[in-house]
Amino acid sequence: MTQKRTRRTIYSLALALLCLAGACGCGEDEAGSGSAPPDYERALAGAPKPLADLYAQENRVLDGGAEAFERRIEDLRGYPVVVNKWASWCGPCRYEFPFFQRLSAKLGKRVAFVGVDTDDTDAAARTFLRDFPVPFPSYADPDGEIAAEIKATLGFPSTAIYDSSGELVYTKQGGYANQQELAADIRRYAR
Repeated sequence: MTQKRTRRTIYSLALALLCLAGACGCGEDEAGSGSAPPDYERALAGAPKPLADLYAQENRVLDGGAEAFERRIEDLRGYPVVVNKWASWCGPCRYEFPFFQRLSAKLGKRVAFVGVDTDDTDAAARTFLRDFPVPFPSYADPDGEIAAEIKATLGFPSTAIYDSSGELVYTKQGGYANQQELAADIRRYAR
């Protein structure tokens, strides 16, 4: 094993242990991963038709690849879109997913939310979404085409934000430490 690879392995193990111990802010209490999801039906009642159509596909992983994803972004023109790239096996994805649950309920009548499930199995993705239900669909991205399109190729999780004209304006590589950071990026870029 090379020295660089050994250091990377040791770093990954240390980070995982810290997260398990709650020392890096990865505990359930802060992220709220142990709490029930919001009442999406009530929170999103009366959403404009393009957003209501999106939410009609809640908590599903859709096929169609990059082409279907691009059509969805086009269909949502007029609304900013927050895209979260996740995978069921990703610890930081599990940590930040409650942020997307709560903010999609809070902002979902003005901002669209879409998921991208990259490098995952269908069964694992369904189990993940059963544990972390969201009011929006995710697109299956087994080959990373959508991740490349949203410039989210450096790891998991990643978040991309499109403005209301359909232009990709921001991509954050890595997870959010807290919901306030995600909300701040949405305020800053989702126009």
